[in-house]
Amino acid sequence: MVDKDGFRSNVAIVIGDGKGHLFWAKRLGQNAWQFPQGGIDPGESAEDALYRELYEEVGLESDDVKIVQRSKKWLRYHIPLQMQRKHSKPLCIGQKQRWFFLEMTCDPAKVRFDTSGTPEFDHWQWVNYWYPVHSVISFKRSVYRNALHEFSPLNARFQASLPTQAL
Repeated sequence: MVDKDGFRSNVAIVIGDGKGHLFWAKRLGQNAWQFPQGGIDPGESAEDALYRELYEEVGLESDDVKIVQRSKKWLRYHIPLQMQRKHSKPLCIGQKQRWFFLEMTCDPAKVRFDTSGTPEFDHWQWVNYWYPVHSVISFKRSVYRNALHEFSPLNARFQASLPTQAL
């Protein structure tokens, strides 16, 4: 769904391990890493899209995670002109995203990339909390920074609960 301003409605999914690390996924056949994300279908709530995308992209179901926080507002980024699909109607100039911070409650071995006909990722790893801000493609860095800042009090609580040697 593209709004009147040209932004596609989307969910972005940050998955934590409860110890201050985040799930970081590698795009299929590329050296590009990001958080899982995906469009919200017409008539679908953001939470419904979250669980659909979570399963399609990383094979996890609602029982495998718990929602810890959601962004207070839509966060937006622009797609660079050279990457916009010029012939799509309406023209999508960027994404507006509702961000969700989840905690994985299942064994990480449950992660899989073959639950849809078109896998988006082929590898994943746990990374330090702020790593994605500096590692994601440049046009997404601001929205990643804003989302992680909004969620950072959660990370501080995780870090405070860890023994010093675990940091």
